[in-house]
Parts: sequence; structure tokens; C-alpha cells
Amino acid sequence: MSQRQSVGGRIRLPRLVGALVALLALTAALTGCGPTGTASGASDANTSSRPATPDRVEPLAGTPRPRLPVTVRSADGHDVTIGATDRIVPLTGALAEVVFGLGLGDHVVARDITATFEQARRLPVVTRAHDVSAESVLSLKPTLVLAETTTGPAEAVAQIRAAGVPLVVLEPAKKLADVGTRIDKLAEALGVRTAGNQLRERTEQRLEAAKKGIPGGDARKPRVAFLYLRGSASVYLLGGAGSGADSLVEAAGGVDAGKESGLRKDFTPITSEALAKAAPDVILVMSKGLDSVGGVDGLLKIPGVGQTPAGLDRRVASVDDGVLLNFGPRTDAVLRSLVQQIHRQPQGGK
Repeated sequence: MSQRQSVGGRIRLPRLVGALVALLALTAALTGCGPTGTASGASDANTSSRPATPDRVEPLAGTPRPRLPVTVRSADGHDVTIGATDRIVPLTGALAEVVFGLGLGDHVVARDITATFEQARRLPVVTRAHDVSAESVLSLKPTLVLAETTTGPAEAVAQIRAAGVPLVVLEPAKKLADVGTRIDKLAEALGVRTAGNQLRERTEQRLEAAKKGIPGGDARKPRVAFLYLRGSASVYLLGGAGSGADSLVEAAGGVDAGKESGLRKDFTPITSEALAKAAPDVILVMSKGLDSVGGVDGLLKIPGVGQTPAGLDRRVASVDDGVLLNFGPRTDAVLRSLVQQIHRQPQGGK
């Protein structure tokens, strides 16, 4: 799937992430279908929940002055010289978040369908489903295009580059440790290293603060299974090692149940046997994915889900598609939400 996100921020998506990247590209309805909050809880009274927060990216104070030209190494092997950043086109929502966070949102002239946060919604969309339209991008006369190695189709990327537009490709961010690296790389390409240092420091401080809500002492770590769901496309996947969610769950003081049960692939089709082996205490889903299967009641009808400890207790944590796997300046909000949701006991406690 192309994280690219339908996972909301392209999820990122896990970018974002082997099998998920391929599947996301096939299911256009995955994301970008309307406004969403930063983190949301499932609607059932017995599930974990969190008050909605404004779906905005908080920029640094002031507008940085890019020091250009700069030459950077693109992840696809090209050396790219950037001479202007007055018309930027980020081709994933995750990249757009960082550009806006650096204070250069006014320089962005278009968005990918997965950039659904408030400041980006007014911008024209230059993707069809999750495929880039080279014609749409070039019609906006960009001075810089930002993409990921999962961005496609390859022909569109090549067409943009052949037109003489500086195009920088980055590796997808797949774990919490990638947040600072991604900010650094984008700040370098944009000629705003000082702002990049500031945004990285702010983000890292907020991530550390988010972890302070993790129960200490002898508290048992909850086992959390990330389920990627798209009911309309009959896509039901269980996250394992490298899904992206595993890094977040572990940072939030939990155990990734898929990874712990031995799943070495990022995503694998859900089976009753795999769920029984994972034995999650909490099920983590994206909000649109949960909606696509009919909410918590529909989720529990998926074979094997209702028989897990999480299913029996109706313990479901939900985070919006557009931010869960972005690994950017809003990831601290995701982490805070997860800490709150996965450590909350079911009614009656255990």
C-alpha cells in the first residue's frame, strides 16, 4: 500500500511500508475524504476515547528566510540543486506537515489527497487517488517538488523531473526515530537549517513530554494489535514488525502484539489463528478504517477479533488516518493519544 497514506497522512501511510504501500495505491477511498481531527477515540462507550483536537499543524513563529541555492542528494540517486522555494509542491501529506511546521506553509501551492489538515485543505489537489498527475503539478509552475520513494507512478515523477523542476525524493519515515531525520532532510532541501533545528528540538521535547503519561512501576504493558481495515475494499491486515505502528505502540509503553507473536512482515492478512496468537489487550485502528467496517460492532464481527481479549472487553483505540503514521511534527499528539487510550482499563478494570 502506498502509504502513502491512506493511512491518512499517507500513512505515511506505514509509509509507507511494503504490502501496505501497494494496497493503499489500489484503494483511493482510503484517505483525504474530508476533515479529520488529530486523534479520535472509537465511538463505543466501552472503547478508549480522546477529545478531538483541531486538525492543524503548528508552525514555528515567524517565517524563515531560505538560504539558497542548496544542493542535496535525493533518495533516488540524483543530486538536486534548489534555487527557489516560493512555489512548493509536497506530494504526501507527511511531507506537507513538515513544510508547514517549518513556517513555509504560505509557499505551498498544491497538496496530495492525504494532506487533510486545516491549513492545506484550500490548496488544489494534484493526485488522482494516490497517483500523481504530472500535468497538474507542472501547471502550477512549482520551483520545488517533494516526493517519497513510494510516490508514483514512476512515469509521472520522471515527467516532472524532465521538465526541469527540482524534485527531491525522500525515504518514507517508518518509525519514531525517523522524525528528526525527516525534519533535518527537508529543512536542508528548503534552505532553512536553523528552522529545522528549532522544529526538531520542539518536536523531540514534545515527544518526551508525551511519554510522561506512561504508567510506571510494575504496571503490565498492554498488548496492542494494529489492524489496517478498509471494509469497502475487503482489506483486513494485521500489523507486524515494521508496520510503523509497532514503533509508536512501543514508545507509548505497550507491546506490539503482531510483532511479539512472530510476524516479521509489516502487514499480513488477518486470520483467526494469527489474532489468537497475538492475543491483544487493545486493538488499534485508524478512524476511517473503523468506520469502513461499521464501527466497533462491525469490527467485532471480523473473524477472530471478537474472541481476543481486546474484543471481549471492547478495548479499541482509534487515531485519525491523516496523522497516525506520518512521523512528523504532530506525532507527539499521536503518542499522547496512544498513551491515554492503550493504558485505559476496560469498564470494571482487570
